Amino acid sequence: MSAVAASAASFPRPRTKSAGGASRRRLRSVPAQAGPVARLELGNPLQLSKTMRARLLAAVRALVTSPALAGASDGARLASVVLTAKADVRKDFETSIWAAELGRWLGVSQSTVAHTVLPELRAAGILGSNVATNSFGHATGLKCWVIPMYRAQKAGDRRHPLALSRSELAVLLSLIEVLFGPGWAPKDKAPVPAGLLASRTGRAAATDRLGLLLMVLTTGSAGWLQLCPGSVDTSRGRPAATVGRLLGCTAAAGAKVLKRLQEHGVAEVVRKETGSGLNAQSRVRLVPVAEAHGVAVREARRVAKALISDLAGTASGDSESRETGEALVTTGIEGAGQGEMAGSTDLAATAQHHASHASGVTPGGSLALSGGFSGEGRGAEGRRPERACVREDQAADDQAAVGKSAAPVAEDGPLRGEKPQESPVNQRAGRCAAGAVAGGRLKAVSGGKAQQRRIGLPADLGLRVALGPVAGLWERLSGWQQDQVEAAVKAEVKRLAGMLERPERSPQLLADRLTDRLEETGGNALVDRPFPWLIRRGLAQRQACSDPRCDDGIRLDTGAECENCNNVLHIRRAQRAKIAAEVDRELPGLGGRERRQVLEERLREHTQREAEQAGARHDQVVAEVEMRRRAAARRRAAEEAAALQRQAAACVECGLPGAAGLCPECTCRRCTDDLVQEAVDLAVAVRADLDDPAQIAALSERCEADTRALLDDVCRRQVATDQRLLAFTAREVAERIRDERRASAHSRLLRSEEADAEAEAVYDTMLRRRPLGHRAAGEAAEEARRRTAHYLLERKLGLLRAQRARMQAGRAPKRVG
Repeated sequence: MSAVAASAASFPRPRTKSAGGASRRRLRSVPAQAGPVARLELGNPLQLSKTMRARLLAAVRALVTSPALAGASDGARLASVVLTAKADVRKDFETSIWAAELGRWLGVSQSTVAHTVLPELRAAGILGSNVATNSFGHATGLKCWVIPMYRAQKAGDRRHPLALSRSELAVLLSLIEVLFGPGWAPKDKAPVPAGLLASRTGRAAATDRLGLLLMVLTTGSAGWLQLCPGSVDTSRGRPAATVGRLLGCTAAAGAKVLKRLQEHGVAEVVRKETGSGLNAQSRVRLVPVAEAHGVAVREARRVAKALISDLAGTASGDSESRETGEALVTTGIEGAGQGEMAGSTDLAATAQHHASHASGVTPGGSLALSGGFSGEGRGAEGRRPERACVREDQAADDQAAVGKSAAPVAEDGPLRGEKPQESPVNQRAGRCAAGAVAGGRLKAVSGGKAQQRRIGLPADLGLRVALGPVAGLWERLSGWQQDQVEAAVKAEVKRLAGMLERPERSPQLLADRLTDRLEETGGNALVDRPFPWLIRRGLAQRQACSDPRCDDGIRLDTGAECENCNNVLHIRRAQRAKIAAEVDRELPGLGGRERRQVLEERLREHTQREAEQAGARHDQVVAEVEMRRRAAARRRAAEEAAALQRQAAACVECGLPGAAGLCPECTCRRCTDDLVQEAVDLAVAVRADLDDPAQIAALSERCEADTRALLDDVCRRQVATDQRLLAFTAREVAERIRDERRASAHSRLLRSEEADAEAEAVYDTMLRRRPLGHRAAGEAAEEARRRTAHYLLERKLGLLRAQRARMQAGRAPKRVG
C-alpha cells in the first residue's frame, strides 16, 4: 500500500445512511501528502493557500509601497491596509469607523490618529472621508474610502492588486484580527479574542504590526520566512535585512522589529550550526503560522524518517541508506523555497531494485559458516564472485554491450540457482532486467517490444490529483498499462467536466470515486490485478438509476443524494408494503416462512407484470415515433411538391412561365416603385404641413412626378445600348435617389429648433459636470443634435404614413358609392 493510500485508509471517511438503509458515500478531498496529516481548522486565516497568500501580499504591498505614501509614518501605511480590509462591499466599499477604534487597531492613541495618521492619508490622496452624524446631528464617526482601492474596484479589472473580491477582503480582515485585532465582546454573540500583538501599543507599535503582517504573507506553510536574496549587511544578518526590505527601512531598523517580535513570541530566529562550529546560517520561523499548519506532525515524521534511515544503514545489505541520493517523491507539505526542510520521502519509491551485496568476500565452502549473503565467494581465489546479474546485462543481440563494464566473471559454471541453459522466456526476462533505464524509468517487455514504465504519477496536475489515491497501484502497472489508464483518466475527467458547473473540480471528483472504490475493496494491498481493477471498477461510473449524473446514489454535480434514486426506492418500498398487506389480508394464518415464500412469489409476479407493461409501453412509443416519422415524411413530401409548384408558376405580371410567381425583371420593377415611394415620403415629410391633407397630396404628386422623370432620364442615359438592363439599372438609381433624399432630410433637420435646443441643453449639462471640458461638451452636443435629427425624421415619416392611411380610408367610401 502506498503512502497516499495508507493515509487515506488511516482516516475513515464519514458515511451516511440513505432512505433504504444502504450506505451512501460523501465526497471529500484526496490527502495531499503521505504520512500523518495535520487537522486543519475551518476558516483559520493563518492557513492560507498559495494563491490567496500571493493575492493578499500583492494588495498589501500596493498600499504600503504606494509613491503617494513615500515618507509617511508606518501608522498611516498600516491604517490604509486596515481600512481596506474593513471596506463594506454592500455599501460601495465604505468603511465606518471612529478615531479611537482605528487607534486600537494600530496600537496608537486617538490623538495620534486624529493629528497624524488621518491628515497624512488625506494629504497623500489615499483617503476620502465624511463625518457620520446621527438623527440629532451629532458626529458618530467617519465614513472612509481608500481611494486607490475604490478606483481599482470601479475599473473592473480583476487583475489589479487592489481589486479584491468580497471573500478576499474577508480573509484579509480575519488575518488582521488574528495578528493584531483589538478584540471585542459583541452583544448576544461570542466574544472575539484579541490578536497576537494586541498588547503591543505605544511607540513603533504600528511598525511591528505592519512587519508581522508582511512577514506572515511572505511565509510558507512550514512557517519559515522567505529570506531575501543577494548581498546583505553581514553585521546585521539576512533575517534583519529581509524584515528591513519588507518595511522599506534599514537592516538596523529591521533587526529592532525582529527583536521585538521575538520578545512577544510570534517570531523565532533559528541558527544552524555550521561545520566550523559557528552559528552562521539563520532562518526566521513565524510561530503562529507553523502551529496553524501542524509543525508537530511534520517534526514527528522527520524523526520517523531519521529512525528508518538509521535502521536502513545498519541492515545487512538488504536496504541502502540514500543520504546523497535525490528523493523521488516528496511529501509536498513544505512551502515554497523550503526545500531543505522537506519531509521524508516515499520509501517504496526510493527502494533499490536489487539487494545491496556485501562489499567483500568470505571464502568458505558452506552457507552455514556465514549469514548466507548472495555476495559470498566459494573459493579462495581472493576475487569477487560472479555477479547475479551478469547475464542480465547482456545485450539483446547477444553482444556484450553492457556486460563488458561488469566485474570479471567466473570462467566456468553458472551461479547458484542458475541453469546451464536458459529457456527463451527466461532469456527474454533477463534482457528485460538489463533494459533498466537510469533516472528511475524501467522498461517492461511484452511481446518482444520494450516499453518505458514510469515510477511517479503523470506530470499533469489534474491527473496527479485524480490518481493520487491509487498511486500504489500506478507503480505496479507496466508501461503500456500506465498509458491506457492515463488515457482512460483523461477521458473520464473530460466527461465529468461537462456535467459540472465548475469543470475544474472534475479531477477531485474522480479522486473521491477512486477513494471510495478502494475502501470497498479494502485497500491497495487487496487489489491483485491493478489494471483491470482500475479500468472496470475504479474508473467506471455506477448509475443506480436512469439519471446520467448518478454515481452510487450520489449526484455528481451537487454531491448530494440522487433524488431520482430516492423516488425509485420509495415507489418500490410502497409497492412491497402494499403486496405484504394484501398477503396478510388474504392469508392471515400463514407462518413466517410460508408468508415470506408467498410474498416473494407475488413480488416476482408483480415484477414480471411491470416488465411486460414496460415492454408494451416501449412498443407503443416505438409505434408512435414511427407514425410521427411517417407523418413528417408526408409533410416534407407535400412541402416539396408545393415548392415545385410555386417554382413552376408563371409571373403574375408578364406571364413568363417557370418564374415562381414573379420574374426577376418584374421583381426589380416592384422594388423600384417602393424605393421611389420612400424617396417621395422623405421629401414630403420635411417640407409639407403634416396636418394639411391637401398640401400633402399635391406635394406628393408633384414630387413623385419629378422623381420618376429624374429616374427615367438617368436610366435612359446609362442603358442607351441595352434595354434588357433597364429594370435592374432603375433599381440601383432609385436606391441612390432614396439615400440622397434621406441625407438631405437629415441635414435639414440638424438645423431645426428642436435639434438646437437639445444640443444647447447637453452642452450646458456637460459643462456643469466638468467645467473645463469644453471639447467633450461640444462633442456630446453634436451627438445629441444628430440623435434629435434622426428622431424627428422618423417621427415625421410615421405621421405622414398615418395621414395617408386616413386619406385613403376617407376616399374609399366615395369610390364605392
